[in-house]
Amino acid sequence: MGGVLLVDDDEAYLRAFERAWSSHDVLVTASSKTEALELSRQFSPELAIVDLYLGHESGLEVVQELKAQHPELRAILVSSYITIDLTMVAIRSGADDVITKPISPDEILSRLDAKAATSLPAERPSLARVEWDYIQRVLHDAGGNVSEAARRLGIFRSSLQRRLRKHAPKI
Repeated sequence: MGGVLLVDDDEAYLRAFERAWSSHDVLVTASSKTEALELSRQFSPELAIVDLYLGHESGLEVVQELKAQHPELRAILVSSYITIDLTMVAIRSGADDVITKPISPDEILSRLDAKAATSLPAERPSLARVEWDYIQRVLHDAGGNVSEAARRLGIFRSSLQRRLRKHAPKI
């Protein structure tokens, strides 16, 4: 694999990747859209891993501009708040893959290798996974307020709390 550009506003996450990928090919990190675009002009990465939320900037815009600069670039969008709708928007914006955080550098590498080895379509998410993603999006939009999220979902707060205690479904 050639050069990798990692774009994330979380300095601890950037440093963890730098340590984990120190033995791999060139890894360059950026914490903003401007910095990422400047670095990509300087060193033409083969892979970009971009966080969805970069402070007040959008990782989707970063992916679009990186793809405009380097059409052959493989772009992966990562975020803690991935939904089906967001995945569709990200793919339309030029992302080659969308991955839910937290994810380790080794998991990203193995996922890239697996995608290269197979051309089978991705599995469809289960109904439980789609429900979980929707609940997470509504909860995020409600600012983490469970009572407000329950009101928006049209369910009892206790029902929402019970669902949130469960772990996210695999797929």
